[in-house]
Amino acid sequence: MIVCPPDDQGWRRVRYDGIAIGVAHHPADIRVFLAAAGLENAQDVDRTDPDFVEWRSAGPEAGSLPAEPP
Repeated sequence: MIVCPPDDQGWRRVRYDGIAIGVAHHPADIRVFLAAAGLENAQDVDRTDPDFVEWRSAGPEAGSLPAEPP
């Protein structure tokens, strides 16, 4: 899964197997996309693990995505 660089709003396009599958609005969205791609236990995946997610430009710690809603 590839998470593209943030756009002007800080949102990031997400691609899987060469296909655009959505836009991440919050860090938790990455796990939702992993689950949709068929990964079991996606909720337990470390989003910084390069075996699962390739972050382009900046990773999840860079704060490019808006914070999780309360």
